[in-house]
Amino acid sequence: MKIIADSSSTRTEWVLIDGDKVIERAFTQGLNPYFQTRREISHIIRLELPDTFFRRRWEHVYFYGAGCANVEKTKIMEMSLVAQFKTPVTVESDLLGAARGLLVKESGLACILGTGSNSCYYDGEKIVKNVRPLGFILGDEGSGAYLGKVFLSDCLKEIAPRNISDAFFEKYKVSPDEIMDAVYTNSLPNRTLSAYSYFLSECLDSEYVYQLVYDAFMNFFTRNISAYSYKNLPICFVGAMATTYADILKKVAADFGVEISKIVQSSMPGLIKFHSN
Repeated sequence: MKIIADSSSTRTEWVLIDGDKVIERAFTQGLNPYFQTRREISHIIRLELPDTFFRRRWEHVYFYGAGCANVEKTKIMEMSLVAQFKTPVTVESDLLGAARGLLVKESGLACILGTGSNSCYYDGEKIVKNVRPLGFILGDEGSGAYLGKVFLSDCLKEIAPRNISDAFFEKYKVSPDEIMDAVYTNSLPNRTLSAYSYFLSECLDSEYVYQLVYDAFMNFFTRNISAYSYKNLPICFVGAMATTYADILKKVAADFGVEISKIVQSSMPGLIKFHSN
């Protein structure tokens, strides 16, 4: 029996599997060694996972996570997982998890549009090419953090239509100063920005909101997808932004000259298939 975990900066999905059968499924908050210490990660795992996950020594733990693309950060995650599960551990990036989850052992472009964004060319075994996502300050086009950043900036600069910004402030009961404090003093600002971005999904009949989301996705394509030889490859997406705004994403892809092969909420079904083999 194995444990598979798929983690964004916002949420981690855990499954305990026997072959391809799911024995237990659970969710914890997101784990990211760029923003959390080893102690904080261990604390979340121990307190938020059900006891079922700790009842015995498992065959292996496969963890795919945001922030796990460099050796130093991967070590932090490995040490936390080994300490909690006393089981052999493999830590990989969330991007490889997305590629395996979306394409299993086929080749193509795998893209993440969640709290952050990312993309790669996957040859059916490994990631061959990756355009650096650069995080929510320098990149992450099309992500929840990116959408939240643009929208909140427009609200605070009074660029967004008055009825949209008034509805936002009324819904969340926050002031401009409280938003600034939440973004600039929070240890996980990308999560804060992404959480506010979901308001946009309620206002897609607004030309301003539709164009904001459209432009964010077009920026993702022009600054990321255009770097690959994409014309004859399947292009697949995973993540909450991809599914929440799927219709706009498909429109952007069509205007960019491609057709999206798959849009899913979670990589986990594909990861279960990959590891059950």
